[in-house]
Amino acid sequence: MRTFSAALLQAAAANAGASATPRFGTPDPVAIAFFGIFIAITLGITWWAARRTRTAEHFYAAGRSVTAGQNGFALAGDYMSAASFLGIAGLVSTSGFDGLIYSTGWLVGWPIVLFLIAEPLRNLGRYTFADVVAARLDPVPVRISAAYGTLATIAFYLIAQMVGAGSLIRLLFGIPYETAVIIVGLAMMAYVLFGGMLATTWVQIVKAVLLLGGAALLATLVLARFDFDPRALFAAAAAQHGERVLSPGSLVSNPFDAVSLGLALMFGTAGLPHILMRFYTVPDAGAARRSVFIATGLIGLFYLMTFVLGFGAMVLVTPEVIKSIDAGGNMAAPMLAELLGGRAFLGFIAAVAFATILAVVAGLALSGAAAISHDLWSSVIRRGHPRPGEELRVARLATIVLALVAIALGVAFKGQNVAFMVGLAFAIAASANFPALVLSVFWRRTSTAGATASMVVGTTATLVLIVLSPAVQVDLLHKSAAIFPLKNPALVTIPLAFLTGIVVSLLTPDRSSMERHAALETRMLLGEQP
Repeated sequence: MRTFSAALLQAAAANAGASATPRFGTPDPVAIAFFGIFIAITLGITWWAARRTRTAEHFYAAGRSVTAGQNGFALAGDYMSAASFLGIAGLVSTSGFDGLIYSTGWLVGWPIVLFLIAEPLRNLGRYTFADVVAARLDPVPVRISAAYGTLATIAFYLIAQMVGAGSLIRLLFGIPYETAVIIVGLAMMAYVLFGGMLATTWVQIVKAVLLLGGAALLATLVLARFDFDPRALFAAAAAQHGERVLSPGSLVSNPFDAVSLGLALMFGTAGLPHILMRFYTVPDAGAARRSVFIATGLIGLFYLMTFVLGFGAMVLVTPEVIKSIDAGGNMAAPMLAELLGGRAFLGFIAAVAFATILAVVAGLALSGAAAISHDLWSSVIRRGHPRPGEELRVARLATIVLALVAIALGVAFKGQNVAFMVGLAFAIAASANFPALVLSVFWRRTSTAGATASMVVGTTATLVLIVLSPAVQVDLLHKSAAIFPLKNPALVTIPLAFLTGIVVSLLTPDRSSMERHAALETRMLLGEQP
C-alpha cells in the first residue's frame, strides 16, 4: 500500500486538475435524461397510487398497507433529505470536522424514536401526532397548538429543501434560481394532490435506493484516489488546509452552541411531523418498531459515507471553488461527482439529489396538509364530524397553499446552507412537539392547559430566539452582534417547554384526564384502536 506522502501527491495532482470551476450552468443531454427518467418513474407511481387513493385513510396513511420493510426504506428516504446529502457534504467540505455534528446528531435521535415513540404513536393515533396528545385531553386547544408547532417546523424544513433544489437545478441546467424553485414546488404539489401517502411512500423508497447507491458509488470513487485508506484522505485534508479541519471549533466554537445543536438534532427527530406520520402507514406497532430498526441501519450507513464525501470534496475540489459556485456550499457533492465521473456521473448524482429533495418536500407537504385538514378543519372547525369527502378536499386545497408557501420561502432564503436551516427546524420540533408528546403519554398528571402551554411556549420561544440569534441578526441581517448568543436555541427552549408543561399541569389539575390515562396505557400497550 502506498504511503501517506504518495496519497498526498496524488491528491495535489487531482486538485490541480480541479482548480478550474466545473462546467455548471450548461444543459447536458445525459443529465437531462437522468432527470427525465426519474420524473417518468415517479409520475407513473403517482398515477398508480391515484387510482387507489379514495378516502382520507388512503390519503394520509396509505390504507395502513405498507410493510415494515417498505416503511423502513421510506422512513430512511424521508430522513435523508437535501440537508443530509447536499448540506452535510457542503459543511464538511468547507469547515471540516464540525460539519460531522449533523451526521452524528441526526443519527442518535433514532433510538429515542425506536424505544420511546414508535409503539405509543402507532397504537394511540390515526393520522397525526396531535391525535396522540389529544387522546385523553380536550382536543380543540391541543390540536390548534399542535398545528401551530407542526406548521412552523414544516416551514423551516421546506426552506432547506427548496433552496437545495433551486441551487441544484440552476447550476445544472442554467435556468434562473426562482424558476427552478417553482418547478420543484409544482412537481411536489402534483405528487401529493393525486397520489397521497401511497405515492409519497413509493417515491421515498425509490429515492432511498438511488441515494444510497449514488452515495456509495461516489464514496468508492473518492476512496479509490487514496487506495481505499480513509486515513490518507484525512491526512491530505490536514496537509492542504491545516490540522484545524480535523479538530472541532471551526464551525461551532461555543461549547453551549454545540450542546444546543446536538439536543435539537437528537430530540427533534422524535418531533418531526412528517416522520411521525409514517408510523400510521403500517398495520401494527410491531411493524412500526421493525421499520424504525431498518431505517436506523440504512441512515447510519449513509451518514458514514458523508464523512468521505465531505472530506473528499475538501481535498479534490477545495472549499474556495465550492464557495465560488454556491455560497452555502450545497453543491460540494455534485461538483465532486463531476470531477470524478464526468458530466454523466454529475447528471446521475444531480438526479439523485433532485429525487431526494422532491420526495422529502412531498412528505412535508402531506404532513402540513394533515395538520390543516385533519387537526384544524375536521377536528376543530367541524368538531370531529366533517361532511363526506370534505376532509380530503380540504387536504388537497391545503397542499396547493403549502406548495405556494414553499416556493415563496425558497426564493426568500436563497443562498443559505440547507443543513443549517434544517437544524433550526429540528429545534422547533424538539421544543414544540416532543415535550408535549412525552408528557401526554407518560405523565398521568398532564392537563389540557399544560400540554397546550408546552406546545405554544416551545414553538414561540424557539421562533423568537431564532430571530434574535446570530443566525439571523449577524449572518442574515449583517448586524454586528445578536441579542441571543446561541445560533440554535434548543438548549433553552426544550427545558422551557418541559418545565412549562409540568408547572401549568400542576396548577391546572384535570381529574377526568387523569382517569382516562389508565385506558390510554392499555391501548398504548395492546394496540386497541379508538
